[in-house]
Amino acid sequence: MEWGMKNRLSRLIQADGKALFLPIDHGYFQGPTHKLEKPGETIKPIVQYADAIMLTRGVLRNCVNPAIPKPVILRVSGGTSVVGEDLANEAITTSIQEIIRLNASAVSMSVFIGSKYEHQSLTNLANLVDVCEDYGIPVMAVTAVGRELEKRTARYLALCCRIAAELGARVVKTYYCEENFEKVVEGCPVPVVIAGGPKTETQREVFDFVYDGMQKGAIGVNLGRNIWQTEHPVAAIRAIRAIIHDNYTPEEAQSLFEQVKAGKA
Repeated sequence: MEWGMKNRLSRLIQADGKALFLPIDHGYFQGPTHKLEKPGETIKPIVQYADAIMLTRGVLRNCVNPAIPKPVILRVSGGTSVVGEDLANEAITTSIQEIIRLNASAVSMSVFIGSKYEHQSLTNLANLVDVCEDYGIPVMAVTAVGRELEKRTARYLALCCRIAAELGARVVKTYYCEENFEKVVEGCPVPVVIAGGPKTETQREVFDFVYDGMQKGAIGVNLGRNIWQTEHPVAAIRAIRAIIHDNYTPEEAQSLFEQVKAGKA
């Protein structure tokens, strides 16, 4: 592995081998998402607790202070919307020149395995890897399911993660599943981070699945809505960070969450 690739990965994945990525790229297909109407304001109180932020070039340029010390994972796929025919019909939307110009530490794109556009999204990934590897920029593949959340089984997710890694992704973002998640991680030869999915009913649910996913081999998370859509985003991200980097249990994370909420930590 070249020095540049090693350096960029070391900025994303911390010295303990773990990572907390904060995605705010939802607007690329959802528009002005609740509590993400002004992305720059949303991340101000919480970005210090993230290891990296994931976003599009438009939000990066227009909403984020260039002096931000956090590495950037640039979302480079898109071209569909929630009101369109099929979310899986994505293309690569950002050139390698733009990726370099914006000083991205990594790029991300979605793959839609099992969809009508499977071949298109997988060849998009392979082509993106070819271009980015030339410049030492890691690619994170996102195993998307579009509107079909029932697809989130270990067998399906393991298939997606392995294929993404086989095509050259350096990191894979995938959903957590309660049963056999360890098989998803074991079958993927590159690091796996857990996606958040729709907002949960309680924060404890988040702490439980993050902890279990970490115990089963994930290196961290890529969580957005279950942090910045909550009533207490600072408390949420600090508790999740404690699970990832300080080996907190869900019970300990819940206690920290309550302390931060109350202004006692």
